[in-house]
Amino acid sequence: MRGPGGAPEPWLASRWTRLNGPRRVGGVDLARGLAVLGMFAAHLVWITEPFSWTDPSTWTAVVQGRSSILFATLAGVSIGLMTGGVTPFSGAAMRSARWRLVVRAGLLWLLGVLLVLTGVPVYVILPAYAILFLCAVSLTALPARVLLPMAAALAVVMPFVQVVLDALPLWQTPEGADLSLVLGWHYPFTTWIAFVVAGLGVARAGVSRLRVQMWLVAAGAALAIAGYGMDAATGADPQAEAASFGAALWTARPHSSGLLEVIGSGGFALAVIGACLLLCRTAVRWVVLPLRAVGAMPLTAYTLQLAVWAVLAAVLLGDPGDLAGFRGLAPFWPFALGTVVFATAWALLVGRGPLEWVVDRISRLVARLVVRPTAAAAGIH
Repeated sequence: MRGPGGAPEPWLASRWTRLNGPRRVGGVDLARGLAVLGMFAAHLVWITEPFSWTDPSTWTAVVQGRSSILFATLAGVSIGLMTGGVTPFSGAAMRSARWRLVVRAGLLWLLGVLLVLTGVPVYVILPAYAILFLCAVSLTALPARVLLPMAAALAVVMPFVQVVLDALPLWQTPEGADLSLVLGWHYPFTTWIAFVVAGLGVARAGVSRLRVQMWLVAAGAALAIAGYGMDAATGADPQAEAASFGAALWTARPHSSGLLEVIGSGGFALAVIGACLLLCRTAVRWVVLPLRAVGAMPLTAYTLQLAVWAVLAAVLLGDPGDLAGFRGLAPFWPFALGTVVFATAWALLVGRGPLEWVVDRISRLVARLVVRPTAAAAGIH
């Protein structure tokens, strides 16, 4: 990086600029950091009661389902930002960005499968994340006025389809169980694409605009109240879900992909993103810098958590798959604080997260190799 006079910035100053400069959207990093730590909690903390606003003892359950949906919605925001933000790229710039997305998807899928093979007893989100990236590639040229209504339509229609897909006998077979892992079916792309499209639409609307940020909080809160309110009043319980199509559809249970979960948790994700963007307009931006550092390297933080888990569980328990035993070690706070310290130190002293750096370098290299010959063949110089 270079300073105002064109001279190279000192190393530490350049790292600070990278984390806090105009190229980074602090609120998006903060929301992403919260999503990552929320998934840590969902993996590592004993949660026995469903979330209820009126019972503070259940509030830790807010991480279940909602953290991963926030993560998916932020994937859409990231895709939108890397393909032009408010004004989508065109021509060779868009082709390059799309190829980078395709390569990233392939690398994320491979990394996700490797994490599945560690035997750590969690549903790894990266394979689903990769498929969602691929699904979004063809939508990157669309404006917010198309994407946001599309997201709303997908959110309403796809839960009906999801009930049918989830009931297929395939998933009860050994082959189906393996397929569900490599597809990340716990986060089914067929329905979760609605969250990614919503995030992409938010990026196109302009995440740095105050009115967009306020709209996110207001609309997201309204959707969350509607979804969770209808669930509290008329939603099906887990036992009823297996008994009928209607009950499987009409629920906000975490990871059900039911209509009320899509509305309620999707709204929750939008409201959190908006609140984080508004907070980072204030001095709170500096207070939450460590969380923003985690959000600036989510792939590294997520992968490191599972890799360390696999090693520790194998050494201390003799079995990476012993979930009860590992949770019994009370690992959440050591993992969360260790991740925050590592991410903050790395961001300020080194820069980009190590896995983010590798994925970015490979994707840019492939994009250059593909797009330049294509442009030359078309007579573009």
